[in-house]
Formats: sequence, structure tokens, C-alpha cells
Amino acid sequence: MPELPEVETIRRELEPLLPGKTFARPVLHMPTTIGHPSPELFAAGLEGQGVEKVRRRGKYLIINLNRGIMVVHLRMTGNLIYSASGSLDDDRFLRVTMPFCDGSALFFLDMRRFGRLWLLRDEEEMNRIVLRNVGPDYYTEISRGDFVEKLGQKERSRLKALLLDQGFAAGMGNIYTDECLFRCSLHPETRVSTLCREKRGELYDAIQEVLKQGIEHGGTSFRDYRSASGALGDFQSRLKVYGRKDENCRCGGTICKTTVAGRGTYYCSCCQAVSEEGEEDEVK
Repeated sequence: MPELPEVETIRRELEPLLPGKTFARPVLHMPTTIGHPSPELFAAGLEGQGVEKVRRRGKYLIINLNRGIMVVHLRMTGNLIYSASGSLDDDRFLRVTMPFCDGSALFFLDMRRFGRLWLLRDEEEMNRIVLRNVGPDYYTEISRGDFVEKLGQKERSRLKALLLDQGFAAGMGNIYTDECLFRCSLHPETRVSTLCREKRGELYDAIQEVLKQGIEHGGTSFRDYRSASGALGDFQSRLKVYGRKDENCRCGGTICKTTVAGRGTYYCSCCQAVSEEGEEDEVK
């Protein structure tokens, strides 16, 4: 699933390209891709709208229009591709075509059909319908102090499940969560209550650094993810634990795979070992 770095990569590519363009009539190849309003109202409402700004919150791409807002969520396998010529080389999974009046176009492709597009009147409607359960953005809206304070409100939570909770804070997914916990030598099932304040701050620093590196390298491409230009990300070549089951860690330990919070989870059996004393040991 595209996470914060992948969506931010798309945003950075589209931000200099889209403002000032006007949408022509979209073509809904799969109407169920539209989350709000009805497909008919979406098509009619987007036509003639001018793009003002491209932004992001967590895993949501937000396109401000002169008379509303379009929100895109890629979910598991979605891709949002921009074409200056208005053509697309591979349309096997094409769900929505959104042409512009100058002949360029945006194409929404999605192999597994989980991705969604919404057209909203304003910020209030967007927050009520789409973002009502989405917390502050990890990369742009939460400081180190805020993060440590928020952790203090979730003492009984286990780390991986909490970091994946988009209501706690938005943008982290499976890949980057595993990488952040590895950098802090924290087992995915560690409880927040076992972490001292210093360790909580270190976790925040690791999150920021991993997200920054993911963005710098264009995101992570294993199978489906492409940037708006169709390019692959490169962060997969820099992953320390994710996708590396049974390989050797840099410490000499073995990278294991288990299931935590319903997700396949990778960690080092030595670097991220669970304390024998369990939850009562405070991680220094």
C-alpha cells in the first residue's frame, strides 16, 4: 500500500504541473471508484473546475479546486499518473480518466479496485466525510513534543498497532513502521508504557528520518506503486528488515517474520528481542 512517502512523491511531482489547469469532462471507466458524491455528480462537478493547489494529509492526496476539493486515496494498488500528451501506455487497470482542457490528463489506475476519489464542496465537508477519523500528519503536523505527549495517552498500546493507527497520526504503513522500529531496536509488540521519555523521542526521530529518506528516494516500489510520472521508487533497496525474512541482520541475527496487528511484520531476532521480564522492564 502506498504510504506517506509515496503520496508525498506524487504530490511533489504534481504541484508544479496542475495549478492553473482546468478539468474537462472525466470518463468513469469504473464508477464504483467514486466515493462521493454519485458518479454522475462527480463527473458533472469536476468538469470546468480549475486546479489551485496540490497538498497531502497522511496517505490522502488533496487537490484544491476553484469550487471545491478532490481527494484521492490509492489504497492497496492505486496509481495516479500524469500525462502531458493525454495518452497512457498501459490501460489494463484504468478506472478513471480526468483530462484537462489543454490536452494533458490524469489517469487513476487500480488493479485491486480499492482506491477511491471524492469530490467535496469545501474543507468542512472533506473533514466530515473523508478525514473525520484521520489524525495529524506524521511529517508536517506533529512535533517531537506532541508525539511524546500523544504516546503518553496510549500507555497500554503496543507500538506497531499504534503507529499503524491512522487516527493516532496519519501516514505510516507496514513498511515504514517496521523500518522505524528496527532503527530504535524496539520489538513491534512492545507496549508504550515500557518506554522512557527519551526512547519515545528517539522513536519520533526515527520516524522522521525514515519518512524523509523514503521521500528522497521516491518511495518504495515492490509491485504496483509508481509515481505520477510512472517512475519506480528506489527505497526498497535501502530497507533493513522489511521483506528480508531469514536474511542476516547487520548485527549477525536473523530477520524474522510474524503477524502483528493483522499485518506481516519483519524484525531482527537479536536487535529487537523481547525482554524476558516482559512489560515491566522499562526500555532505556
